[in-house]
Amino acid sequence: METVIGMTAIAVALLIGLGALGVGIGVGMLGGRLLEGSARQPELAPMLQGKFFLAVGLLDAVAMIGVAIALLLVFANPFIGQLEPFLG
Repeated sequence: METVIGMTAIAVALLIGLGALGVGIGVGMLGGRLLEGSARQPELAPMLQGKFFLAVGLLDAVAMIGVAIALLLVFANPFIGQLEPFLG
């Protein structure tokens, strides 16, 4: 049972860490493209900014879904229930 808990902890760490890394890279690339577009055509800056905020919100939602799955695995681990027939 300790092995399942240990592997779950590793999975949760990877899930949160890689999710945050991906969102950080995505927001950085998106912000850079926003600045490029605003510098090339300043009259489109308000429209680009609205689309930027929409895309950032969707990217953050992906990270929050990862955190929710990680919390599910930490506090209500479904894999421990599968070990019950073997433990006793």
